[in-house]
Amino acid sequence: MVGGQSLQVAAAREAALDRLGAPAVLRRTLRAWTERLLELLVVVAVLGALLRHEVAALVGVPEHPWGAAAIAPTGVLWMLVCLQRGALQGLRAYGLVGVSIVAEAAGRLLCGLVLVACGLGVVGAFLGTACTLAAVVVALEVAVLRRVGPVDRRHAPTHALRELVGDGWAAILGLLLLAALQNVDVIVAKRELAGAAAGSYAAAAVAAKSVVWVAIGLGLQVLPEAARRAAAGLDPRPVLARALGVLALLAVPALLVFALAARPLLRLAFGPDLTLAAGALPVLGLAMTLLAAAYLAVQYLLALRRTAFLWVLAVIALLEPLVLSTGELGITGFAQTVLGIQALVAATMLALSASARRRLRMI
Repeated sequence: MVGGQSLQVAAAREAALDRLGAPAVLRRTLRAWTERLLELLVVVAVLGALLRHEVAALVGVPEHPWGAAAIAPTGVLWMLVCLQRGALQGLRAYGLVGVSIVAEAAGRLLCGLVLVACGLGVVGAFLGTACTLAAVVVALEVAVLRRVGPVDRRHAPTHALRELVGDGWAAILGLLLLAALQNVDVIVAKRELAGAAAGSYAAAAVAAKSVVWVAIGLGLQVLPEAARRAAAGLDPRPVLARALGVLALLAVPALLVFALAARPLLRLAFGPDLTLAAGALPVLGLAMTLLAAAYLAVQYLLALRRTAFLWVLAVIALLEPLVLSTGELGITGFAQTVLGIQALVAATMLALSASARRRLRMI
């Protein structure tokens, strides 16, 4: 998943900076990438089918070999969707990309339910993702066609797919570290907290992360717009500042709900057995809001091609599980420690964003 998102970042940045050429050339480049991934899809689908029992045993689901066979093809489809979304981001089709994300989420649920109802069980639930991604690929292909016209094979692609992958290493590492910072507390809580407390903490963490998804949506615009303004010699900071303002505007109501109605919210969403962490939910909500701000700052830094921030993220990501394992913290103390860590992440990422602009101006 992180690999696909990093390709999306790279494609969006290149398209925003017009490095993929005029619309006709961009269309030809995107078609070349699509053809390479479709060829890869055929290869991994065949290999997955032939090695389904071995793959199923490897990932620990020997009773579902055909589900395991679909893992790699699903990953290739996800990468193709991300490439298409990245190109559309670079063309400022933010609304279209946003609609595709919502439609994909709804489609995964709907297709999974239909396939389960057809008697395919767990395999059907998983295949719902692959079917939905295939449908999104077709829909986005039509959207690109309408926006930039048909493919003209007289044009040569401006970038090979392997070049885009190589260029996206910073995004891969940055997004991977953010994913670790977003999820490692739940993993450590499983070991450090008692069974009921750990389950309740996980439920509260899921609720708190709703703010992070807001930031992911805002990031669709931050990266290409910041890259475009910086390349034009304009100050890119207003792009980040506007996104942070929108994040704050949407986060405040969520934080109020977490503070005033934590227990009813957890009971309604997860059941009465998972409300032990109600007191920690406001703290986790604030922690995830700070992580969301850090996510936007990372998108901004990637737009400006900065990489020094990766060292900071790596150190904090490595230290977080160690800090969370230092003693008997209890649910609230555990959440407060997570808040302190996320505050450090947000402060350093925002500070590096400000300094990146100053260095850019000096250049």
